[in-house]
Amino acid sequence: MSRHNAKDAAQTLRRMAEMMEAGLETKTEPFPENAVAFAKILDELRALDADDLEGRLVIGGFVDHPYGPEEQRCQECIYFLVHRRWCDLPELSVPVEPHWWCRLWKI
Repeated sequence: MSRHNAKDAAQTLRRMAEMMEAGLETKTEPFPENAVAFAKILDELRALDADDLEGRLVIGGFVDHPYGPEEQRCQECIYFLVHRRWCDLPELSVPVEPHWWCRLWKI
């Protein structure tokens, strides 16, 4: 998806927002506490079909609001590209809103 244009990204972002607003249940827990747990989630994502957007949201644990006691958000994550509003983690590689969160959040 990283090679898609701005129109594709906007459409994908809209689809993602609609799925979450409709109550899509995602795997926010367990949060990966170490590199092994993080790698296991990445392996699950790699096993998905390249076009499985819903699967990426579910396995990634996406929510459309800040999450956890520290109210973490995509905009504080190391993978967030500010000017593109994009998650640059290769296994996700999707547009995101700054106030969203996923369990692959990393500082």
